[in-house]
Amino acid sequence: MTERYLKNILNARVYDVAQETPLDLARRLSGRLGNQVWMKREDLQPVFSFKLRGAYNKIAGLPDDQRERGIIAASAGNHAQGVALAANRLGIKSLIVMPRTTPPIKVASVREYGSRITLHGDTYDEACQHAVMLAEQNGMVFIHPYDDPDVIAGQGTIGLEILREHRNDLHAIFVPVGGGGLISGIAACVKELRPDIRVIGVEPDEAPCMLRALESGRRVTLKQVGIFADGVAVRQVGKEPFRIARKFVDEVIMVSTDEICAATKDIFDDCRSIVEPAGALAIAGLKRYVERTGIRGAELVAINSGANINFDRLRHVAERADIGEHREALLAVTIAEEPGSFLRFCASLGKHGITEFNYRYSGPGKAHVFAGIRLHEGFEERRQLIEKLSMQGYPVTDLTGDEIAKLHVRYMVGGRSTGLKDELLYRFQFPERPGALLQFLTAMGKRWNISLFHYRNHGAAYGSVLAGIQVPAKSRKEFRGFLDKLGYVYQEETSSPAYALFLGS
Repeated sequence: MTERYLKNILNARVYDVAQETPLDLARRLSGRLGNQVWMKREDLQPVFSFKLRGAYNKIAGLPDDQRERGIIAASAGNHAQGVALAANRLGIKSLIVMPRTTPPIKVASVREYGSRITLHGDTYDEACQHAVMLAEQNGMVFIHPYDDPDVIAGQGTIGLEILREHRNDLHAIFVPVGGGGLISGIAACVKELRPDIRVIGVEPDEAPCMLRALESGRRVTLKQVGIFADGVAVRQVGKEPFRIARKFVDEVIMVSTDEICAATKDIFDDCRSIVEPAGALAIAGLKRYVERTGIRGAELVAINSGANINFDRLRHVAERADIGEHREALLAVTIAEEPGSFLRFCASLGKHGITEFNYRYSGPGKAHVFAGIRLHEGFEERRQLIEKLSMQGYPVTDLTGDEIAKLHVRYMVGGRSTGLKDELLYRFQFPERPGALLQFLTAMGKRWNISLFHYRNHGAAYGSVLAGIQVPAKSRKEFRGFLDKLGYVYQEETSSPAYALFLGS
């Protein structure tokens, strides 16, 4: 199998549009990790992503009769731009189906290459289903973003370039994973020529479709996926990529949103490039691997897969980067509600820098403080600080890993309520389109009362919503049915300690 793929990779027609991107040494990160860390700079491609390699190779290989029928693809970003560019260069009519939630900048980028655009649905899956239907109705050729041998071969040229550019011993290549086209192409190439090199996939912990498939021995469909790293937010890995990955991928690592944000900053610090969340996955996985194995003095390569990030999202990335690097702790501390107690608590922090401080009266005798604390020595320093405060008599809750605290509570005003009954707390992902909130409220009707609501958007296709809803025990089964039919991603957070300390009744 690898011999056939290697032949196809060697003959892939990608360099009509793609560049052979450099393999840059990340000097600062290498010094910190005690290894030589190299970044494969696919963020420097003409469409700022590796995706044009596979798209062009597939489209360039179409026979004349298929070219005349035109091509169609579904994508919210990078694949769409790759297909549009390829169609433009080859003079082929193209139609791109994009979710209605696609940011305008990405729609404009695709339109600049001359492709027609149809906006349909709120998710990639909905757009893809519509694209397949249109392909059948109009006789067009559907260009799959990852589950196609020609697309896989086009992406595999990255593996070939890495082996040409790095002649010394190479321990591992870290590859971001969504549908699996990129890692399967690289693995098929590298394992045929250098089977000693480890090929390691990296997925966000909100969308581990390849990891779950490898664990199960079959492709599985995730019930829901997070959309922070939207370039890899895939519910099911491709059939052909999975077949290749089962044989040639050595392992898959999961990383958190905070770790992705920290990796984004690492890349910026070394090369002044701002990659998209999916583009930082490989560096995040590489760092997790070094921490887990303790490896030193090794040659490691990470694929910077793309840089199509909305400017609005940078705020969220910056907010979470320090937590991902263990440079900030979020603590909830209960102090006495009496003169001088605030001063005593601040003195207890010593010389620790404060990144955030929220104080809220909580009734007679006590108050709660939400504090962001600057760290210099990571997790151990956080543990020692919590231990120190506890020994001085302060009840402390570590909220550093609490999504509700990081996404919502630290930005909310007001505080705890009295007299509320039957309140449940839920976190939702609302599609960023007109009418999303109205749809939610209309579906809920007058059956339950909303007692808390907080919305944040970070320039993504979805906004993050925190809602308190009063649901009597007798109607909770009906309420869960309402949530399932709604179609929005949701998660109950009633047991969150941040909610209990700062918002709950």
